Amino acid sequence: MSERLPNAPPGSRSARYNPGFWSLVVTQFQGAFNDNALKFLVIYLVVSMSLPVRERDWLVLVVGALFALPFILFSMTGGFLADRFSKRSVTIGTKWMELGVMLFALMALARGNLALEAAGVFLLSSQAAIFGPSKYGLLPELLPEKDLSWGNGVVELGTFLAAISATVASGFLAFYFRGHQERSGIALVGCTLFGLAASFGISRVPAANPARKFNSNPFGDLGEQVRMIRSERVLCWAVVGNFYLWFLAALLQFTIVIYGHDILRTDERHISYLQAAVAIGIGFGSLATGYLSDAKIEYGLIPVGALGMTVFGFLSASQGISLERAGVYLGLLGFFGGFYAVPLNALIQHRPDPARKGGVIAAANLISFVGVFAAAGVYFALAQGLRLRADEIFFAGACMTLVATFYAVVFLPDSVLRLALWLLTHSIYRIRVEGRDHIPERGGALFVADELTLLEAIFLSAATDRPIRFVTDSRLLAHMTALVRRALRITPVPAKAKANGFLETVAMAFASGEVVCLAGEAASALVEDSAERGRLEEYLRETRSLIVVVSINGAESGPLQSEDGRLRLAASHLRGRVTIRFHMPLHPAEHLDFAKKLNALKTATALRFSASV
Repeated sequence: MSERLPNAPPGSRSARYNPGFWSLVVTQFQGAFNDNALKFLVIYLVVSMSLPVRERDWLVLVVGALFALPFILFSMTGGFLADRFSKRSVTIGTKWMELGVMLFALMALARGNLALEAAGVFLLSSQAAIFGPSKYGLLPELLPEKDLSWGNGVVELGTFLAAISATVASGFLAFYFRGHQERSGIALVGCTLFGLAASFGISRVPAANPARKFNSNPFGDLGEQVRMIRSERVLCWAVVGNFYLWFLAALLQFTIVIYGHDILRTDERHISYLQAAVAIGIGFGSLATGYLSDAKIEYGLIPVGALGMTVFGFLSASQGISLERAGVYLGLLGFFGGFYAVPLNALIQHRPDPARKGGVIAAANLISFVGVFAAAGVYFALAQGLRLRADEIFFAGACMTLVATFYAVVFLPDSVLRLALWLLTHSIYRIRVEGRDHIPERGGALFVADELTLLEAIFLSAATDRPIRFVTDSRLLAHMTALVRRALRITPVPAKAKANGFLETVAMAFASGEVVCLAGEAASALVEDSAERGRLEEYLRETRSLIVVVSINGAESGPLQSEDGRLRLAASHLRGRVTIRFHMPLHPAEHLDFAKKLNALKTATALRFSASV
């Protein structure tokens, strides 16, 4: 077939070399640099004023709150703009806005007026809030789904490299330009001009929903988006997880400044090294997660990130540690934070309907910055209300992360299953996936496979981030426990089953965003019975669902063997190599006769392709 099917993803190996994507990375890098540089510059200026501790902590809280508040107020406006207009046009417009804000900040720094400097932080954060939905919404428009985790890893790495540069630079700017902060403002204006130039290189994209009407009550629009988020369990979980991640990151930022000043007794330059350690860790953790995700959204890595953040959060709270050791612990905490952040961001960007993506991302941004805003209040309550030292606040944060880890495991058990699948396919097995672009990104799809063993069902689940509902012969389930059946979503179908029950299973699976995999004699029954075949054909046409042939080779020659739903060790094999091929998808609405098509699919899956592997 020469044309891409309606539901087929726009995969391309050249997507990673798209200049428009890299222009977005550069634009985001510069924006994140300026946001963090101005915020921390103002915080360092507050800390250097030798104010009473309570007044100092209060002013640090105010600056942090002014940074977070615009994301609560203006994220939904940014979401409307991202849906209503081209996200590229919105991005360029926000860069012009940033230029005006930075000129204002330059004036404030030249006058040494703390109130105006804080206003500059608020205005620059407002620009970032409006830009955010377009920034994240551009990723799935510039990259195919298989590169989305990788793209998020690159963007997160760039963002946190910008944060590294900004925190270090702001410490040096505060130290070396003391009394002459207009020089800092000039440097930041120059950075803005560079980012504005880069934004013109972003690929042109059409407006996602040009008919969308503006809601003058942004919080009314928020309610609609929240209802949409709550209707999908995985998306809802991702938004809540993202909220906690931003809350923890903001709490650490506040605490590190005071920790370096009060506990380690060091100056702004060395405090910026601790901030940089966290940012370096998150950046490289994000990049590593993008590559370890194997061209899919691998949310099985989220529990790994949560557990690592917990362990190194407790170690960071150790008393009497040196600046160097604190930097290592915080860097590793950030590294595992990248494992937590990338899958969450990819889920939030990919799961919503394209026409509503900007609004959902805006709502997620708003909710995450409610976390940032809350972190300012929690920090002040811990530091002033409970009189906790900075290292004790680290300990409190680690305890909160332990609770968040428990939440990740209990409320999204799929993440634990995905982790088990990822470990299996990255240890004793190596899986090669061919034709991943043939898997539809969303909507219905019918996978057709030959005889399917338990082990092959496991490999097929690990090969894609889309949930699969397996419909197969009872023989596969002969000795399979109910727990394994539920975990892998395996449904038995007798060889002569009528289509009523099968179509009901298909409908339920499609409604919950799952793919249906039909294997074994159940496929033969549908092909042989013209009435059942006709009903299936009609249903697939109505839902515009694709049919994808799946071939699996090598599962029988690895260190595990499966018989009648049980796994056993095969000691003669130390490592297995499995190849999974997703063949070119077919649509029931094509001119081929459906019976011939299914027979062709059945024949194709019966042929092992070892000669081509």
